Amino acid sequence: QVHLVESGGGSVQAGGSLRLSCAASGSMFSFNFMGWYRQAPGNQRELVAVITLRGITTYADSVKGRFTISTGNAKNTVYLQMDSLKPEDTAVYYCKAVRGAAATAYWGRGTQVTVSS
Repeated sequence: QVHLVESGGGSVQAGGSLRLSCAASGSMFSFNFMGWYRQAPGNQRELVAVITLRGITTYADSVKGRFTISTGNAKNTVYLQMDSLKPEDTAVYYCKAVRGAAATAYWGRGTQVTVSS
């Protein structure tokens, strides 16, 4: 059983920064990839950034140049450094991890990020 626990959300003014963390527990095996998704009210959940076991990163166009995804040394922790935040970044941010040949996906419960203008 894998549990993902997010932390680091909160409220910030436009132009500010936040750093999200996601720690995976219950497994000592590395994940195929880990990443962050977000969902604003009335919108579908969308990809923000993902990073593979080999360190290859993918970002949504809307966050390129502002957000940075990284992993911890143990490869079961993922971070999202969010700079130059905009009100449109307001959403619940979810951590996702995918593991194994079957690509089993695990989700965290989400952390709220609110950016005021």
